[in-house]
Amino acid sequence: MTPKNILITGGSGFLGQALIRFWLNSGHSITVLSRNPDKTQKLLGQAVKCFSRLSDIPPDTHFDGIVNLAGCPIFGGLWTDKRKQQIRASRVDLTHALLAFVRELASKPEVLISGSAIGIYGDQGDTLLSEDFSSTSNDFARQLCLDWEQAALQFTELGVRVCLIRTGLVLDHDGGLLGQMLPGFKLGLGGRLGNGKQWMAWIHRQDWVAIADRLLVDKHLSGAFNATAPKPVTNAEFTRLLGIHLHRPTFMHMPALLLKSLLGEMSSLMLGSQRVIPKRMLESGLAFQFEDLDSALDQILVAK
Repeated sequence: MTPKNILITGGSGFLGQALIRFWLNSGHSITVLSRNPDKTQKLLGQAVKCFSRLSDIPPDTHFDGIVNLAGCPIFGGLWTDKRKQQIRASRVDLTHALLAFVRELASKPEVLISGSAIGIYGDQGDTLLSEDFSSTSNDFARQLCLDWEQAALQFTELGVRVCLIRTGLVLDHDGGLLGQMLPGFKLGLGGRLGNGKQWMAWIHRQDWVAIADRLLVDKHLSGAFNATAPKPVTNAEFTRLLGIHLHRPTFMHMPALLLKSLLGEMSSLMLGSQRVIPKRMLESGLAFQFEDLDSALDQILVAK
């Protein structure tokens, strides 16, 4: 494959770091937009170019692709009005800034891979959700994803192929969802959330990277793609399997009312049910390394 020159926002994050390592090993050239370029340079290595502002990037630079993963953590604090504005600005406003940047480039990128999330579907119970599902939910997470995707789709006006990567709960040994869960579970304090019947659409980080790589190179792919494993599980099943792999009891239970009182609106991320499947990626022929949670946890916890 011909090496590509790629611009990434959010490159120092949990997903960005894994993607950059993979693409550097594949021979691609990586430029990262970062609020702290010196820190990011130390984290990612000298092979990566780092800039703090889009205006610092020479306008005659040609990027084959742009990957937009930037966004302050959605779990970074209670969803006050101020916090919601920060979450929105770090995603939607930055995407608009990228659009303005690309308008000024003499040579446009072939593809934009733009972050999104399965929160765009809202709480849908046991309904099986593929990319063509249209939700009528009216909540912050869904509206955030809608606005984020709409901003990204404006790149099509510049002749750029746009892929929206709707990410589920990403699992790996050094961060993400498991990074938050493992300390409590290892102490035997793990348990289901609410009634445990809500569906969790998860994905191993290696499979997420494979999806992003496919979207970069396959010129026939555009639009929305669910970045989730083919076999979602309920919260109760996730809890049970994690306890088995850690050899720990999972008798603790966090009642829904307590979660709502502690986290307010943000509790919807833990209690909402999204039974998402990656229909379009499966149709494209992508083979998942980890289709079921049992095999994913086995690999991750051995690595841990």
